[in-house]
Amino acid sequence: MKFKRVGFLIITSSTILVTLSIIISGFIISLNISYQYKFIQDSLKHVKSEKLFSQVMRTENHYFFQDTGENWLTLGSVSMYLMELGVNIRTDDIRTFLGSELPGLSAYDYEIAVAGEGTDISTLPLESSPPTDVLLKERDVVEDELQNKGHEEDSTIKNSPEIQNKTVFIYQTHSWESYLPLLRGAKVPDDAISNDNRVNVVALGSRLSNKLNEKGLGTEHDQTNMTRELNKRQWKSTKSYSMSGAIIEANANKNGKLEYFIDIHRDSSRKDITTKTLNGKDYAKLFFVVGKGNEKYEKNLQFVKKLNTELEKRYPGISRGIFLKPNSMGNGVYNQNISEKAILIEVGGVDNDFEELDRSIDAFSEVFSYIYWKENEAKEVNGQ
Repeated sequence: MKFKRVGFLIITSSTILVTLSIIISGFIISLNISYQYKFIQDSLKHVKSEKLFSQVMRTENHYFFQDTGENWLTLGSVSMYLMELGVNIRTDDIRTFLGSELPGLSAYDYEIAVAGEGTDISTLPLESSPPTDVLLKERDVVEDELQNKGHEEDSTIKNSPEIQNKTVFIYQTHSWESYLPLLRGAKVPDDAISNDNRVNVVALGSRLSNKLNEKGLGTEHDQTNMTRELNKRQWKSTKSYSMSGAIIEANANKNGKLEYFIDIHRDSSRKDITTKTLNGKDYAKLFFVVGKGNEKYEKNLQFVKKLNTELEKRYPGISRGIFLKPNSMGNGVYNQNISEKAILIEVGGVDNDFEELDRSIDAFSEVFSYIYWKENEAKEVNGQ
């Protein structure tokens, strides 16, 4: 009798769930309300195929009703699903209650996969897409800082001649992203833009390439001025990932050994969020972005977690964490479908200076090379 009662309840619950879903769907269609693909995709992801199969089997065979300690189809789970389906509200995320009421809140539609030190909803990354005329504006560089630091040396790639296999490709989708301390008269975050590769994220790519070369990794570094290329095509900055995607695809076709792809960016947050002091020295904090629009993003996430874990082990607090971004937040893929080892890393914020940035690039190169050689040694052992 116990099995029959439980089976009856589950069949009834399943029937109610399906019926209400159909009714609500029909109601939505009749009101001409269209749901984003992201919402439908995320809703379906909550229904695990193995659990659904198990549930169906249980309704047909009472022997499947064993005390597994897991109640998947409950009144609570059904209620939460119906609320999400009907009004797009998730009880575990306050942003879904306010997202349609507060303009701009959708810009914080991040999912924190791994939270770093000090990371919460109030310290989420900030990103903007400046219009082309702003990107084209020339800004004076603080030449004294460049000369004092000797940073211009990093603009020339020092690829060791003995490194035959180039497996790492470094590029900068938003090559214009720069830092306020490096630009004369720059005061506010929107001023942190420059097409001078000595003071934007291209300079960080050059340093990273050099450091990885020193550790025996063969790299290719693309130094395309994305602002000029976008302007040639009369494209807006929102098309920058299409541009960089074509660049990395062309290079991947030319060099079939490229496996690791690193896209370097800069966040727009201020210094109190983007700086970490370790042993009396300031570092620009790092974080990773994984695009959920990539069907195989879990593989990229797995690789990034390795990097993040090792970073935190060696430099506690240097990472702000790992963030997942859906299609609703810009691109959603970020060219990470090119490889399971494609990453997007944000280095510091608008207020960080060269010393802080260089320390963090050096720290990342140390960790990246460690993971790289660890993975490749494992391949050799396994005969791959």
